[in-house]
Formats: sequence, structure tokens, C-alpha cells
Amino acid sequence: MSKPLFLVSEVPSGELCTLDGPEGHHAATVQRLRVGEELILADGRGATASAVVTAVGRGTLSVRVVAREYAPPHAVRLVVAQGIAKGDRGELAVQAMTEVGVDEIVPWAAARSVVRWREERGERSRQRWVDTAREAAKQARRPWLPVVAEAASTTVLAARLRSAALGLVLHESATAPLAAVELPAAGEVVLVIGPEGGVASEELAAFEAAGARAVRLGPEVLRTSTAGVAALAVLSARLGRWA
Repeated sequence: MSKPLFLVSEVPSGELCTLDGPEGHHAATVQRLRVGEELILADGRGATASAVVTAVGRGTLSVRVVAREYAPPHAVRLVVAQGIAKGDRGELAVQAMTEVGVDEIVPWAAARSVVRWREERGERSRQRWVDTAREAAKQARRPWLPVVAEAASTTVLAARLRSAALGLVLHESATAPLAAVELPAAGEVVLVIGPEGGVASEELAAFEAAGARAVRLGPEVLRTSTAGVAALAVLSARLGRWA
């Protein structure tokens, strides 16, 4: 069984430390870690520490750090603009994309998005994506937490694509396969995933005018909750992240 990961504000610099707060409660009360068991402390910014439990309190653990590591950020940063979807499909997409290594998720208010994020409701919805990404990163033992950006309009997203090293739009009418697109050696790859209704023609035109390329995974049309994770798997393998 792999060691569980817990997020901390800073990886401890000393040998002994205490894990408390919500993470300490989860470790001691929910996961019921015991003396001698191993765990990982991570700051979500690449730094991790392997530690051993030395004592268990009420909602706290005392641990001894045995090793520290730092995972530098990847040269190519994978950013997915995910069309806002109804129900839990957006959160399912965030969970799966986090598990396979997305670096940033941009909620996209697409023309065909049924749900609209406005004011307090929008902030609550975005916070659910943040929370989902956090828990998925812990489950996947990721040293880096993905960023969940503020919701973007098509205009804002087009500007992001214009400044990217490579902009891609998954679209059923595309003929170029994602598996054959030339990838940059550094910078951002921004990938656009439409909501349930797909990417509207005027949106595709705006993105292509910003320099993005329309691509496809294969002959099948995937759900909005699965298209991103499938595309990220292709990109991760091609970039050597899964070597």
C-alpha cells in the first residue's frame, strides 16, 4: 500500500513536527494511522517529506521526517480550459484530469454551457472544483496542486491561447489527430474542451484566429467529463511524463 499524502502549508525543515488541523484529524481519526506507519507531507508546490508516525493524539500526529524531496515543475505546462457543464460532470472532469497530471484548469463559460456561474453561486461552484482538485491530488500522491483559475469568457480564453506556446481545441470536425501534433519543448499547451453541446462555430473561429489548432482524439465523440483526461493521457505520454 502506498503512503498517504497530507497537505501542509510548509514542509517541515526540522526532524520532528506535528500534523494537526483538518489534515491531522483526517490522518489520526479517519485514516487511523498508528505509530510506525509512514506518510508523505507535501506543500502542493513541489516539496515533499517522507515521515514516520511517532505518536498519535486526538486529531493530531507527531511525526519524524526521514527524507525530503523536491519535484521541479515540468518544462511544458498543461492547461485545460474545461467548458462548464451541468450536474457533477465538471467535478468528475476535474478529478480525473488532476489524477493524470493537469497543471491548471480554467473553467470556461462557453456559449453552449447550460449552467452559468454568477456571483456567489459561481464562487461556490469554483470552490467545489478547487476542493475536488485538492482531494484528487492527495489521492494521486501529487507533489504539485493544480491551479483552478477564475472562470473565463471566450474572449479571455482566446487571449490565453494567443500567448500560449501551443493552443489546441478538441473538436469533432477536426481532421488532425492530437497524437501527431508537434509539441513545444517548453511553455504552455492550452487545450480547450467544450461543454455537453460542444464548441460553437463562432468560438472555434475565435480560437483559430488566436492561433489555436482544432484536433481530435479519434473517431469517437467523448463526453465533456472524459475528453480532457483522455487528451491529457496522450499529451503526458508524448511529453515523457509517463516514461
